[in-house]
Amino acid sequence: MALYDKIGIGYDTTRCADPYLLSRLLHFLRPIRDRWHLDVGCGSANYTIAMREAGVRIAGLDLSAEMLSRAHAKCPALPVHRGRAEELPFKSGAFAGATCTFVHHHMDDPVAAFAEVRRVLAPGSRFVILNGTVEQLQHYWLNEYFPKSLKEAAAPYANFETDHSLRAAGFTIELIELYEVREDLKDWFLYCGKNKPERYLDPKVRSGISSFANAPDQDEITRGVARLTEDIRSGRIREVMRSYAWDGGDYMFTVAAR
Repeated sequence: MALYDKIGIGYDTTRCADPYLLSRLLHFLRPIRDRWHLDVGCGSANYTIAMREAGVRIAGLDLSAEMLSRAHAKCPALPVHRGRAEELPFKSGAFAGATCTFVHHHMDDPVAAFAEVRRVLAPGSRFVILNGTVEQLQHYWLNEYFPKSLKEAAAPYANFETDHSLRAAGFTIELIELYEVREDLKDWFLYCGKNKPERYLDPKVRSGISSFANAPDQDEITRGVARLTEDIRSGRIREVMRSYAWDGGDYMFTVAAR
């Protein structure tokens, strides 16, 4: 988890809990008053803290010491635990629900991790995941400028599609809701610049996105940013964006039942 220890240093300058995404997480989670819930891969706990502030009794788990340090600094009262999702340090049936946002493609073994989440959930609980799919990533116009990096980012999704991994871990899929990046997005994750391409010109924005920070070919990032800068200047970016348009969503919420 050295990547997120590095990203964590400036992570919260561009990443925060988006109000709309938070509202959907809460809607799908259906938290139970006075029961504990778990945020798997909580990072610096932006969404964990936001759910806590909304009245959810919740704890966070992450592997990055840097991320957890920042989570504790922001909210000392929030229980956070360091560990791997594949080996959760909790008793069986300890939680009434769980969330996982933009995380499981970083897991070594999502099926094993999801099986562990299922173990620590009480019967009837919900597990809410927000992430993308291979097909969705292939329709990001970012592929025009950073093809190697996007291919690298999509690779884990190809091996561990969310619904297949959840079923393999014993969950039942209740529903899937597509999400398209909105103009007023506050959390600047990978496709945050779908409608505002100039965001990717800011190195601080790129440094908070693992696909850029961990790109195997940093020269491609430099070249891509230069091309993107010129296309924004000339107006060609609008043509590029139109050529990648589709109606399959940019990310999706997957709601699984224990």
